This record gives sequence, C-alpha cells and structure tokens, in this order.
Amino acid sequence: MQPPASPRALADVGLTTVMMRDILLKTMFRTNLDLVSAISKAICLPVPLTQELVDSARGQKLIEATGTLHANSGNEMGYQLTDGGKARALDALSQSEYYGAMPIPLEHYKVQIQRQSVRNIRLDKTQLMSGMGHLILPPDLIDNLGPAVTSGRSILMYGPPGNGKSSISHGIRAALGDKVYVPRAIEYSGQIISVYDPIVHSAAESAVDDPNALRRTSNRFDNRYVFCERPSVITGGELSLDMLDLTYNPTARTYQAPLQLKATGGIFIIDDLGRQAEPPQKIVNRWIVPLEESRDILALQSGEKFTVPFDTLVIFSTNFHPNEIFDGAALRRIFFKIKIDGPSQENFLKIFAMVARKKKMPLDEAALMYLMKVKFPTINNNYANYMPVYLIDQMIAVCEFENLPYRMTPDLIDRAWDNMFVRQETIAR
Repeated sequence: MQPPASPRALADVGLTTVMMRDILLKTMFRTNLDLVSAISKAICLPVPLTQELVDSARGQKLIEATGTLHANSGNEMGYQLTDGGKARALDALSQSEYYGAMPIPLEHYKVQIQRQSVRNIRLDKTQLMSGMGHLILPPDLIDNLGPAVTSGRSILMYGPPGNGKSSISHGIRAALGDKVYVPRAIEYSGQIISVYDPIVHSAAESAVDDPNALRRTSNRFDNRYVFCERPSVITGGELSLDMLDLTYNPTARTYQAPLQLKATGGIFIIDDLGRQAEPPQKIVNRWIVPLEESRDILALQSGEKFTVPFDTLVIFSTNFHPNEIFDGAALRRIFFKIKIDGPSQENFLKIFAMVARKKKMPLDEAALMYLMKVKFPTINNNYANYMPVYLIDQMIAVCEFENLPYRMTPDLIDRAWDNMFVRQETIAR
C-alpha cells in the first residue's frame, strides 16, 4: 500500500494560506509552544514548512522572535505571538476552536482511500480461518464467508442467538490483518471534521520529523495521518440514525465524523439488528446509497450536503429471520446472507472439551453422557455455541463457592442447566 507522502511545500498541504496561518496561531495560543520543532509536531507538518509558516506570520507582525536560543533544543530560536497575533488567534478561535494537526482536504483523502480500500483485500481460506482463532466452525461456513469478505460488500449474518455471530464478526476483523492511514481530521469547504478517534482506531505508528536530522522532511508518511490497524466499529441496540450523521459541536464549532466514516477502510458491525429504537427496515434504508454506490452523503449545519467515500465492510447481525424484519427490496441491497446455525453434536463436544481444557475443568464421561442423553433431549437437542462456556462457568462458580476442587458431576450439570433457562410459570402479583 502506498503511504501518503509528507508534504514538501505548503502548496502540497492543500489548505488555504489563511487557514494554515490561523491554525498555527491558535495552536501557539492554546499550547504556549515557542519552538518550531514543538509547533511542527503539534500541527503535524515538517519542520521546514512550519518554519515557513512562522516566517510568514512574522512578516505580518503576528509572531515575533523572543531573542532566546534554547541550548537544550539544538539552539533553536524561540517565538511568541505579538499582541496582534493574540488578537487574530482569539478571532480565529471564535470562529472555530479547532487547533493542532492540519486537516487533510477531502479530495486528498479520497485518493488515499482508493490506495487502501477494504475492497483491495484478498484473503485465502487459511488466513480467514486464522482470524477466527479458536472458533470451531463448519467448513461450509468458511466457504461462504470467504467470498463475502473479499468482495468488500455487505453481509447479513442471521440465526439463533448464542451461536457466535459476534465472534465471527470479530474474527473477520482479525483476518483483515493489515493497516491503514487514518487522517486526524479532514477539511471540506473550510469546515474541519475530526476523524481519528483513539477509542475506534488502534494506532500502530506516527511519523516523527527529527529536528536534528540533516534532512528534516524524511518522514515515512504524512504525519497528519495516523498509521492504524484497520478500524472496527461495533454498535448494537444503542445504534440510532443520528449516529450516522456529522456531529456538530456548537461550542467548539467543529464536527465529529460519523461512525461509518471512522470505520473507513475497515468494518462496521451492526450487532443485534432488530433491537434498536428505529426499525431494521429504516436502518437498512439509510445504507442504500452507501452500499450501492460506495459513497455517503453528509450535511453541514448550514444544510450544505457533500459526498464522502464509503469504503467499509458492513456486517449486519441479527437473531431474527430476515423475512421478519426486511422487505424484499431491503434484502436485495444486502449482498450476502449467511445463516449461522448451532453446532452439530460433534462440534458441540469439541467446543465443550476445548473450553473445559482452557478453564482447567476436568472432563467427566458420566457427567457428559448425562448432559447429552438426559438434558439436551428436553430441548430437542438444539445445541448452541454459548452453552459450553455458560455451563462450565456455572459449575466453576459452585465449586469455588463451596470450596471444592473443580469437578463435573450430573448434580452440577443440573444446577448449571437450571440457570441457563427460565421456567415458564405464572408469578403472583
């Protein structure tokens, strides 16, 4: 993947001279930084370009040299805002509180998205299975998931609860493996939208411009980006449609990117579809244009609408049958529909043994036979992937409370089983 090149001239930054100057002044005002090397790190531009901005502001009598050389910083000259510079910084802050990293123009960001598109990923069966880690899955499920993931198209996973739909979604994210460049902020029509979010993005590397290097523009990539793991945004029943729009902060007068923009280059998991306040049909309708045209439409406070790339693998996960929550038109928009069933008896026993080994619970043949021959027939032998962990954790809890060594007995199976289900009964009020 080609990294975004570090700008070599101010024209390469792609912003107006006034915006760059104002961000410089606001950053110096808010941080009290006085060395070009420190200011360079704060605004994420190479030292020579930062020096050029400082010199330009000096020419406008907005910045002045302090006359102090800092011996512990390579004899760098110190700078400070003049009274005129402070006034200009305050005026700029009244229009937008944003300071720090210079934003990436939206048009520049579109180019980088194409270079690192999630649709460029090619996974083979081994890589996908490796991403699934410890999950025990039927071979035909991997065969269905593979084309869905490598296509970069939308996926609907449905089936009974407790069978690993969420775990499979996380496994897909792990299988993606590589990294992408996430902008700290992007700029459109003079407005700044923060994108990088430490809660969503797992930073792997930032470029650093060494002020003592002979060539101080030798960054491996543009430091206005953060080199991150491919992002993974996970939402559940709390998802509301306004989370998919720009969030405007009226105090700071800046925007926060919506969840799907933060997920660019990675995956967006909508878990527990059907549990949100809005009906599933309405949620999917919001995705029609992005899913079909690989672009999304966002709106500024002014009402002006603009288009951003939509480069995200969307995974819908639900316990409902698709026909119960979607009409045919909505289902057509979701490219892959994959049913996640409970495990076979053979796979259930494999999972049970693996969980027991991991949790240091000795297997007992008589207890296992009791579970399989007595308990499961009461629920028509419907196995679920969550059950081994649930049952073994219940038995461990009893053993620890009663100060017993870990063990598996029919009696403990009964006690664990009773906690797994709620008896149907009438409660007097």
